[in-house]
Amino acid sequence: MESGVPASPVNAVPPRAWARGQIRFVVEGALDGAPLFRNQSARERALDIFSHLRIWDTAHNNGVLIYLLLADRDVEIVADRGIDAKVGTAGWEKICTEMETDFRAGNFERGVIKGIEAVSREMAKHFPRAGGGPNELPDVPVVI
Repeated sequence: MESGVPASPVNAVPPRAWARGQIRFVVEGALDGAPLFRNQSARERALDIFSHLRIWDTAHNNGVLIYLLLADRDVEIVADRGIDAKVGTAGWEKICTEMETDFRAGNFERGVIKGIEAVSREMAKHFPRAGGGPNELPDVPVVI
């Protein structure tokens, strides 16, 4: 399910330098196979991926998935309870909307970078970096 992406400006955004939070960025070209046959929404798919990649399994319950369903230019953010309680649905929706606006304008790279930076700022606000700590989740984007 998971493949690495070579170095790019997306990899240049170092969320770990800002906060103790854990961010995973996942791009899926289009729904096919079982998700398509089950008529799964982008949100439901994002929840499945959040679980599959064990983004919920962090010490501070602050894992965040930024999921991009490329075919629909749909962005979903799924956050673990620790960070979600601080940012809330409205905060995540605002970030998604800003990313989707850039995508509709054809500014995919800018939208991705701005989205990761926005999530990183929320992490830094609520889970500021305090000394070294383990990187609990891989930083490399995932392409499905």
